[in-house]
Amino acid sequence: MREHFGPPAEEFERLARRALDTMPDHFRAELTSVVLKIEEFASREQLESVGIRSRWELSGLYQGRPLTERTIWESGGMPPVISLFRQPLLAEMYETGVGLAELVHHVVVHEAGHHFGFSDDDMHAIEDFEDD
Repeated sequence: MREHFGPPAEEFERLARRALDTMPDHFRAELTSVVLKIEEFASREQLESVGIRSRWELSGLYQGRPLTERTIWESGGMPPVISLFRQPLLAEMYETGVGLAELVHHVVVHEAGHHFGFSDDDMHAIEDFEDD
């Protein structure tokens, strides 16, 4: 598959920020310290951290300590990060026919869910409930 095709990283960031802006105020307020990064692919360390081998299989990742695991005594640590991986997102868009804005929105909301302490299973259950 050819790399470095499709909309530039700036478009992904714009779509990701729009996704964050659509969240309810009380969630958005808790996301102000989260750094948003757009990368072409996940690093080897990022892939290993979630048990994925192929760089094409990871479209987004939350790295940080969820709010549910923090205490009031913590300070000075690195900020949490939501990374979007441009090439896997583009490949998924072309393979599924899902629009880029919808795909980016889905991944950003999913990764933001990890910031709030939701597991993948929790988020899938929420999505299944919304689809009913």
